[in-house]
Amino acid sequence: MQPLALYVHWPFCLAKCPYCDFNSHVRARTDIAAWQAALLADMRHEARLTPGRPLSSIFFGGGTPSLMPPALVEALLAEAERLWGFAPGIEITLEANPSSVEAANFAALSSAGINRVSLGLQALDDNTLKFLGRLHDVSESLAALDLAQTHFGRVSFDLIYARPGQTPAQWEAELKRALGFGTGHLSLYQLTIEPGTRFATLVREGKLAPLDDDEAADLFALTRELTSAASLPAYETSNHARPGEESRHNLTYWRYQDYIGIGPGAHGRRLGAATVRHKKPENFLRAVSEHGQGIVEERQLTPSEQAIEAVLMGLRLAEGISPPALAARFGFAEDEMIDRRNRESFARMGYLNDTETCLKVTEQGAPVLEALLADLVTDTIIAA
Repeated sequence: MQPLALYVHWPFCLAKCPYCDFNSHVRARTDIAAWQAALLADMRHEARLTPGRPLSSIFFGGGTPSLMPPALVEALLAEAERLWGFAPGIEITLEANPSSVEAANFAALSSAGINRVSLGLQALDDNTLKFLGRLHDVSESLAALDLAQTHFGRVSFDLIYARPGQTPAQWEAELKRALGFGTGHLSLYQLTIEPGTRFATLVREGKLAPLDDDEAADLFALTRELTSAASLPAYETSNHARPGEESRHNLTYWRYQDYIGIGPGAHGRRLGAATVRHKKPENFLRAVSEHGQGIVEERQLTPSEQAIEAVLMGLRLAEGISPPALAARFGFAEDEMIDRRNRESFARMGYLNDTETCLKVTEQGAPVLEALLADLVTDTIIAA
C-alpha cells in the first residue's frame, strides 16, 4: 500500500495576520476537553475507512498548533498510533510560532512525540515583523530557533520575501543570514495578496503597493541561486532542503498519495475521494457531535480529476512526474493527460526536461511554472 499521512488542523491563533487566508480564528476561550473529544472522534471515523495502513507522517498545522497543550498533542498521537500504527521512522511535524510562551512548551512537545518542528519566523528584522502583523520580534525568533534545535531532531522555518520595496541586496543579506543558522529545511514564500485579507483591502484602497512582478522574479532567481550554493536546493517551488531533509509529509501531497485531514477546514484525499471538513470551529464541533465526524463535503473524484491533480502537484517537484506511471495509474494515454504539442515546445524552449520516463520543470522554467501548468493539461482530460 502507498504511504498514508495524517493532517490535524488546529484553527486558533492569538491574532490574524494581514496576509493570511488560512482557516484561522481568534477566540477568547477554547474548551480543550471538547476539542480533544471532537478530534479523536473525527480521527476514528477516518480510521474505520483506512484499516491496515500505518501512518508514515503526521502534521499538526493551523492556525497555531503550538498553542495546543502538549497533553492534547500526546493524546492525539497515542490514539493515532492505536488506530493505524506508525511506520518505522515516522515523521511527526508541528508548526510553531517563535514566541517565548510557545517555545517554553518545546521540551514537552518533544516528549509527547513531535520530532520535527516548522517555525514561522517570516522575517529577520523587527520592522518587517510588525508590517506582517507578527506578535514576536527577532530576538524571540532566534531564541525559539535555538531552543527548537535543542529539542527536535529536525527543524525548518519559514520566511516571506518579495515584500513591498524589498531590494535584492536586502533579501540577499537576510537569506544568507538565515542559511547560516544550520537548519536542514527552509520554506521561502513570496508575499502574495490573497482575497479577503487585510492586505487585499489595503491594496484596493491604494495604501499598499505589492512588489512588481519582474522584481519578484529577480528575487525568486536569487533565492534559487543562494539556496543551491548552500546545499539546500529547491525540491519544490517554495521549499528547500538538504538531501534527506525534505518534508516527507508534504511530499505525500505533491506525489499525490493518500492523506487524512481532520479538524476544521481540513482537506483529505483517500482512496480517490476528496474530503473537506467544516471550516468554522463551532460548526465543526456541532457536526462531530451530531454525526461522529466533521465532514461538510465528501466526493469521489473522477479518474480525470485525479490525473489533473497529480500532474499539477507533481510538476511542482524538482523530481517531476512519470507520465507513463500516471497514465497507467489513472487509465489514460499520456497524450490524453499532457498536451503533446506544448510539451515538445516547452522542452525545445528549455522549460522542461523530458525523457521517456520523467517529465520535470527546469531551472529556466521554474519562474513561469504556473503558465506552463495551464498549457500542459489537455482539454481532453479537463472535459473527461
